[in-house]
Amino acid sequence: MNQDRVYKNDGNSPLISLLDDEALQVLDVGCGAGDNAALIRSRLSGCRIYGITHSAAEAELAGRYMTACAVRDIEGDIPSEFAAMRFDAIIFSHVLEHLRDPGAVLLKFSQLLRRKGMVLIAVPNALSWAMRWQFLRGDFEYRADGVLDETHLRFFTYKTADGFLLSRCPQLTLVSKHVTGSVPLWWLRRYILPRRASNFLDAMGCRFWPNLFGGQILLKAVHD
Repeated sequence: MNQDRVYKNDGNSPLISLLDDEALQVLDVGCGAGDNAALIRSRLSGCRIYGITHSAAEAELAGRYMTACAVRDIEGDIPSEFAAMRFDAIIFSHVLEHLRDPGAVLLKFSQLLRRKGMVLIAVPNALSWAMRWQFLRGDFEYRADGVLDETHLRFFTYKTADGFLLSRCPQLTLVSKHVTGSVPLWWLRRYILPRRASNFLDAMGCRFWPNLFGGQILLKAVHD
């Protein structure tokens, strides 16, 4: 991962919505500038949130919402300050695709879960309709962001994500798998269809054809 880059956005609301209300201690692995921590804080004011990032600049920004944030390579050892802690939830939001061996990282950090603790994962879908159209045009150029982010090392689809990531973690049981995304309605969405109808069509598309209309894949697994 690029250590000079600061990942800042509005957070991943669909992923954070999977977090149980009883979560009191959460670890955000690859926390960026703390945008997910801000969402958690707004919903669970008493939750203690910890983070790990590769960037000192990100850690400074994330520290506004966190109890503590460590600057480490997440493919290295678990930070000593977190090694003896146990968490109700561990979050990997659009970070595993940046790693050489995401399964090993997931296995390593899942050891920090309490019994019945959860892992929440979000990864991009490499076979969404937008990507298929791009590939059909013969366009496979790396970019500064998106599915073909120049720092992405792994690519996932709805059909492969859970098997690839969880196969090395027998202590984790998959309890939820779905996508968020959109159906290509183009000008119909903007000029004709009301928002409620557009949202309904997006939801139906993601439900029945997740590998086509899903932009991101969301996984929830529980430590059994």
